[in-house]
Amino acid sequence: MTIVSIGDLITSFNPSIVWVILALIFAIIEAFTMGLTTIWFCGGAVVASLLAMVNAPIGVQVAMFLIVSFVLLYFTRPIAQKKLKVGSEKTNAEALIGKIGFVTQTIQPFSTGQVKLEGKEWTAIAEDRSITIEKGSKVVAVKIEGVKLVVVPEQ
Repeated sequence: MTIVSIGDLITSFNPSIVWVILALIFAIIEAFTMGLTTIWFCGGAVVASLLAMVNAPIGVQVAMFLIVSFVLLYFTRPIAQKKLKVGSEKTNAEALIGKIGFVTQTIQPFSTGQVKLEGKEWTAIAEDRSITIEKGSKVVAVKIEGVKLVVVPEQ
């Protein structure tokens, strides 16, 4: 049985392996979350691993890991999100924007009324809070504020 001292472990420690393991961990986390966040740290860990292979000081490795990771995160994440359309899927409510509905309960100034849109009843408010939109009027959904549909009279 061989006893390994702490000194032996320290002298045989290879930081490039640690950086590769970190890169793999970041890649695995990204695969499960798909938030385009940890993948950039994977790139930083790969750069740090390459620096470790050429015996760069640990401070340089850590600094380059942080710099590369945050540069990738800051500059390439928005581009990747646009290309991959991450987070751009419309919810059912957002899909109603621009649709035409009918007022089923008059929308009073600075108050709410009811609108039927796509077969559903919505509590609605006028975008111009000072106007009245009469029952039976056609309206266009312009946005959603909380659980209220914001509408304008159809032109």
